[in-house]
Amino acid sequence: MAEISTAITLSARGLLKRFPQGERDVEVLHGIDLDLKEGEIVAVLGPSGAGKSTLLHLLGLMEQPTSGTLSILGEEVHDLAAKERARFRNDFIGFLFQFHYLLPELTVLENVSLPSRIKRIPEEQGLAKATVLLDTLGLKNHLFKKPAQLSGGEQQRVALARSLMNEPGLILADEPTGNLDKETGEEVLKLLWKEARRMNAATVLVTHQEDIAQRADRWIRLRDGRIESESK
Repeated sequence: MAEISTAITLSARGLLKRFPQGERDVEVLHGIDLDLKEGEIVAVLGPSGAGKSTLLHLLGLMEQPTSGTLSILGEEVHDLAAKERARFRNDFIGFLFQFHYLLPELTVLENVSLPSRIKRIPEEQGLAKATVLLDTLGLKNHLFKKPAQLSGGEQQRVALARSLMNEPGLILADEPTGNLDKETGEEVLKLLWKEARRMNAATVLVTHQEDIAQRADRWIRLRDGRIESESK
């Protein structure tokens, strides 16, 4: 296990989320407290409906909490306006999901460089960085292919490269190996671990698999929207 920094990348206090359902609200998360240290890899376990994806959406600023506070990289982000949330997500958070969500009309290189274009980094600089990332992840021979020309594992490695493009301080991964066979999933996980360590990024990995969770520095078990237990 790698030595973990004491610097805090993310701090959540009392995160609560309700969703409207008919004439009443349903509370999905019930006051989550969570700290993530710089470079720490934390797995989140729990049955379907436990609130894992909702928690990830709150941490990734895709949803706003009904109440509670969230600080990422020293910035209070729980009540940012939509435009500022989008900017912060692109600049400082990397996402890796079960479905890769690559744009089919763009090449591999264009998909990976997209976050840098949104950040208004000069195109030549962004493409050069994307090329290096893709080479690092074993994809240098696929730069100008379209996603449909790649295997599932290759597509997920492209998605991983895209998530790392802006050197995020926080990486959020939601069942990133769920659609892959065991061998290919293992390869993607090893690359995720390696790159997260290299960038010293705090990482949250949602998974149903105990063996994957046990490789993390810490794992948290959710049940009915609450942290049921925590292990190291």
